[in-house]
Amino acid sequence: MVADHVRVRGSYDTVAEEYLERIGDELAHKPVDRALLGVIVEEAAGGVVADLGCGPGHVAGWLTGHGTEVVGIDLSPRMVELARREHPKAAFRTGDLLDLPAADGEFAAAVALYSVIHLEPGELAPAFAEVRRVLRPGGLLLVSFHLGSEVRRLDEWWGHQVDVDFHFLRTDDVAAHLTAAGFAVEARLEREGLPEEAPTRRGYLLARRTD
Repeated sequence: MVADHVRVRGSYDTVAEEYLERIGDELAHKPVDRALLGVIVEEAAGGVVADLGCGPGHVAGWLTGHGTEVVGIDLSPRMVELARREHPKAAFRTGDLLDLPAADGEFAAAVALYSVIHLEPGELAPAFAEVRRVLRPGGLLLVSFHLGSEVRRLDEWWGHQVDVDFHFLRTDDVAAHLTAAGFAVEARLEREGLPEEAPTRRGYLLARRTD
């Protein structure tokens, strides 16, 4: 595992319990996210959905609550442990976006909500190629991210010592990487942050594996 990913993993292991407490019910006040996840449920049509960067499993839990079989994958073993405890109807695996623990074409659809923001710029292309590998032909991917061009490094998070970078991304740049990896971008959406969220603009892309 590359050094930056070790830093990310350690940071999320450190904040996992508090992350669950603060973020675990966030979909209750995110109607846009719920609507987009509803598209994923419909598109999966009974197939398995991958939740990439699943954290404590709250998105996977929402998806299973809407009749979808889900496999959550996260870099942080502690997050995966909490996800298994909180959402026993979903399956969870520990893994890296650059080397997903999944078979070729295993998933009907996938979501990557605020997980690609921890990748270095040069890692976006191989990460999307890896996501394409584990999606079946025609599978739909939902990606979300903070909008911008800055990199925010945290050494303290909710009173815990961490070492993690948050890469803000431009929608056009993410779309270009998806296209190069073999996806067709079908929808784009941008919105302002909600009162319950960190004050950043948010971007979403729906992209389909082209073959």
